[in-house]
Amino acid sequence: MYNPMDTKSGNDLIEKYAPLVKRIAHHLLARLPSSILVDDLIQAGMIGLLEAARRYDSSKGASFETYAGIRIRGSIIDEVRRGDWTPRSVHRNGRRISEAMQSVEARTGSDATDVAIAEEMDISIDEYHKLLKDNVESRLFSVEELTNSDGDGPGEQLMDADPGPLRNTEKNAFVESLAQAIQTLPERERLVLALYYDEELNLKEIGQILEVSESRVSQIHSQAAHRLRARLRQWQD
Repeated sequence: MYNPMDTKSGNDLIEKYAPLVKRIAHHLLARLPSSILVDDLIQAGMIGLLEAARRYDSSKGASFETYAGIRIRGSIIDEVRRGDWTPRSVHRNGRRISEAMQSVEARTGSDATDVAIAEEMDISIDEYHKLLKDNVESRLFSVEELTNSDGDGPGEQLMDADPGPLRNTEKNAFVESLAQAIQTLPERERLVLALYYDEELNLKEIGQILEVSESRVSQIHSQAAHRLRARLRQWQD
């Protein structure tokens, strides 16, 4: 097993990959309440970086930077989850949105619009947009938690350094289902997810590209996550 710590001191490793930790921390910070400090995220990310150096195995095929990125994100996510600052009402409303979206789409056979979802939930469109805003601000990595109901979502699976055959099969099946579900999303929702997760742009930058407000990008992102969750659940039923 190749380990970067065999040839580099801990300080050298931190110096080389500190920009990666900071970039991931700032990227995730945009999804969190203002009470969360970026320094705390960076500290957690550094722990993830050192853990990646200890566990990295080049025979697995991934580059160290790719593997470290997964570990850094996972460490930050775990730190935020330990804080347990998300109100239960936000989780309940998130499930309500996904269930309403699933009901509308099952009944109509087409993508559920904001208005249709709000009507299904028997709330105003402004109330619906507020729920989307509350939800996206409270979820660190909603796309990676689409099927998460017990704390063991794909984010945790990705963090497993040596997954057994069953877990690896489950992860691969989820990734395949997720990729298929993403292709069924409305074009704008697909674009927002691609710009945010693949290009790692922040919400403001995406808004400039789409020529919409940052809050609207936030709504689109949250709605895309709920739509994916609803479709994945429907496929699993």
